[in-house]
Amino acid sequence: MSEKIAFIGVGNMGLPMAKNLMEAGKKVKVFDVSNSMIAKAKIENLHVAENIDSLIEKDLSFVITMLPEGKNSEEVYLGKNGLIKKVPKKCLLIDCSTIDIDTSVRIGKKANEQKIKMIDAPVSGGVMGAKKATLNIMVGGSKQAFEIALPILKLMGKNIFHAGEMGCGNGAKICNNMSLGITMIAASESLMLAKRLNIDVKKVHEIMKSASGNSWPISVYPPLPGLIEGTPSNNNYRPGFSTEMMTKDLKLASQISKAVKA
Repeated sequence: MSEKIAFIGVGNMGLPMAKNLMEAGKKVKVFDVSNSMIAKAKIENLHVAENIDSLIEKDLSFVITMLPEGKNSEEVYLGKNGLIKKVPKKCLLIDCSTIDIDTSVRIGKKANEQKIKMIDAPVSGGVMGAKKATLNIMVGGSKQAFEIALPILKLMGKNIFHAGEMGCGNGAKICNNMSLGITMIAASESLMLAKRLNIDVKKVHEIMKSASGNSWPISVYPPLPGLIEGTPSNNNYRPGFSTEMMTKDLKLASQISKAVKA
């Protein structure tokens, strides 16, 4: 395989992911509908395509998408100019977007009908994890597709998990982000309570990291500044995982919970 990679969606997460692939020596070409994101990609010396069609080459090995919502993934893969009808048969499709399970399964089924391998591979770890290539990546798809994708995924993440068949990656991610949303609220409320009690927040943070109140938001991604370097809270809360995206993920958790009567 040529290991040429088309990367669609170079926002706060996608850009550093694509950059890590480029720096690992892969032939990466990127595209985004946002002009500002394209400008940032050019600053990082990434090869930018004028449109999605110009991403497609006969020896293209991988397509990676990092998009906001299910409707975006569906349009890119199954729309009027959908990629599934254009990519070579040996190309592996990797959707790193966090989307609803039904859409993920539907796209995967259409790819399978065209004899094209596909996985859903949503990520966790925030912008910091994307930059450091320490993301957790949850994969749904066949074992064969997972094994083909693994060397590429390892260039973007540290912990790679095969969660099951197509859609299971997003299912696992939804479960994870439900927990993340709840614990981030708890961390925010706890640290703000300490502040209002006039207790040294740094002391409380240190205590919580070693006590039963510890969590990923406390130990890695605290919501208050001055606690851990490199976090969004120490950068005027940008860039990072937006509250809009977390709201989307919590809605996905609510919807799927109702669907399975959980």
